[in-house]
Amino acid sequence: MNWLTNYVRPKIRALYARKEVPDNLWHKCPSCEAMLFHRDLEENLNVCQHCGFHMRLDPIKRLASMFDEGDYQSVELPKSVVDPLKFRDQKRYTDRLKEAQTKTGRHDAIVVGSGLIGGQPAVVAAFDFGFMGGSMGIAVGEGILAAARTAIAQKAALIVVPASGGARMQEGILSLMQMPRTTIAVEMVKEAGLPYIVVLTDPTTGGVTASFAMIGDIHIAEKGAQIGFAGARVIESTIRETLPEGFQRSEYLQEHGMVDMVVHRRDLRPTLSRVLTLLMQPVLAVAPEALPAAPAAVQAEEPRSQAEAADETPAQAGAERAGAERTGSEQAA
Repeated sequence: MNWLTNYVRPKIRALYARKEVPDNLWHKCPSCEAMLFHRDLEENLNVCQHCGFHMRLDPIKRLASMFDEGDYQSVELPKSVVDPLKFRDQKRYTDRLKEAQTKTGRHDAIVVGSGLIGGQPAVVAAFDFGFMGGSMGIAVGEGILAAARTAIAQKAALIVVPASGGARMQEGILSLMQMPRTTIAVEMVKEAGLPYIVVLTDPTTGGVTASFAMIGDIHIAEKGAQIGFAGARVIESTIRETLPEGFQRSEYLQEHGMVDMVVHRRDLRPTLSRVLTLLMQPVLAVAPEALPAAPAAVQAEEPRSQAEAADETPAQAGAERAGAERTGSEQAA
């Protein structure tokens, strides 16, 4: 009896027991509402196979999709001040940070990596919208600055991939100060003669749009990304007019000259490879100082300074002119 109860019955129940199916195996497309298997969605870089809708992508997966062979080195970011204003609304700001850190597994809303894209050196700073809406605080400003310094040190292009709702309200004026701070960081890259490219993703709004996201040498946007400063409903209520269809979307901005090109996510790395190959040629060209010096026999005589000419006596000048005339007559003979 014990054998039947303890061995046979559990075996039979295991054969006919209903197996629990994980909830994350299937995802519904927000646009066409098609059911997408999670492996197919990951292989397609979080893009719907049916309608081409671009869902948000984790920054680590984005970096792997942008660099050659998915190989890159993470750039360590400096630590920043935590909760400088001791802010509290319904929750403490420190509690919100801990929740976001536990959820995403990273310190803040930005990840920086360096490597090769199409064989060209590049530093990429990608935002994580899952970390408090990708909001820009002191830590994000430090990340952009660290990315700019790394690009200058490595003589690499700087690529920023924003996905943010704007400045982080829990840090008040300190978050707004990151707007000029990140702009200066970008200017440092440009003064070094290095290209700065912005890949606009959904969403790019608020203080991020009003600072470093709109001063790139090249602006590339993913399909259907929302890009703007204020929300569409706020604009409609302010101007009391109906906005045109597709307002604040990538395609609309390209038609009005604010975006250079709109690309599919699978075409992003080939596009960046072509752009970097063109922009990095002057940077990687051989400097004139690196060329070998001309032989001494063919080097032109250096002109004398005015002080040396003033110290020369009339007799010395006459002797030099006479010598030059004899040399000329001998060559003529």
